[in-house]
Amino acid sequence: MSRLALIDLLKAISAQLIVLHHLSFYGPMSDIAYELAPRLIDWLFGQARLAVQVFLVVGGFLAARSLAYRAGPIKRPQLLMLRRYCRLALPLWAAIALAVACAACARSLYPQASDPAAPEMLQVLAHLALLQDILGFDALSAGIWFVAIDFQLYALMVGLLWFSGIMGTGAHRRLSVVLVSGLALASLFYFNRNPAWDGWAVYFFGAYAMGALAFWANEGRHPAAWLALMAAGAMAALMLDFRSRIVVALFTAVLLGLTFRSMQQLPSRLARPLAFLGDISYSMFLVHYPVCLVVNAVFGRTFPADPLANALGMLLAWCLSLLAGALFHRYVEKPAAVWLGRRDMPAVALR
Repeated sequence: MSRLALIDLLKAISAQLIVLHHLSFYGPMSDIAYELAPRLIDWLFGQARLAVQVFLVVGGFLAARSLAYRAGPIKRPQLLMLRRYCRLALPLWAAIALAVACAACARSLYPQASDPAAPEMLQVLAHLALLQDILGFDALSAGIWFVAIDFQLYALMVGLLWFSGIMGTGAHRRLSVVLVSGLALASLFYFNRNPAWDGWAVYFFGAYAMGALAFWANEGRHPAAWLALMAAGAMAALMLDFRSRIVVALFTAVLLGLTFRSMQQLPSRLARPLAFLGDISYSMFLVHYPVCLVVNAVFGRTFPADPLANALGMLLAWCLSLLAGALFHRYVEKPAAVWLGRRDMPAVALR
């Protein structure tokens, strides 16, 4: 597939906001530096986390793009799910090993209550299977919950599209839209309003489905009308129970639906850095927390009461997260994707 400039832009910005959110959330650097920029740190602490909604919408958009309009209905959904699991899990396994090592280093340098404890075997196995939250294990790294939810959402989307296919090839695309829209409304009006469901895909499916619906609207003859219908459903759910996360998801989906085609091409001086940041966003998401753990421990121990030094430490942790993400993408994520690409699972999944 060709580069998607708007997708790269959204992923690049959102990934940086997630890193900065975690830097503001996990101390001690943000606690010590707080007096220098209290409003900024408060905003990063409370609002930057909403960038996760952008990733959810983008994920739904890309899933619909890669699945819903291929050659006919899905015949073997389990193979698509296996491929997605491998795509997510192979780099994740390496990131978990890094997180465990960095957490041990951080505990020895400057112990914090928020530092992950030394893992147990069952805890590690639950993480490898993306079941840690469902089984009630503490996370070994920040953000792993999102990887598990991303896999659940993709599997749920594949299941819905597969079911629409077995109901009849002539109408499977229309039925796909109906099924996805129906579950999205159930999520927005019920599941997303109940925190007890936040370990399951149905809690987040409203945002994910808005991404898929934005793609389908973009491919249709009257995108604005379809986007208006989607927005009306989301706004009705917001009138019942206002949630800023749904506002962000709706805005992102409408932006994608209205401007996706017009932002296919950007000047190379903009497209190249955006493509780079978009490419490394998943790797950066996986490895930034271990990096931030170690930098927090070093600066907390070395400069326990110096706000400026710790503010510079936060900047250093951000830069090192970018570097670590680039290296992890180059030497772990990309080789894993190449290896997976040589397997023939996706070729038979749609036959």
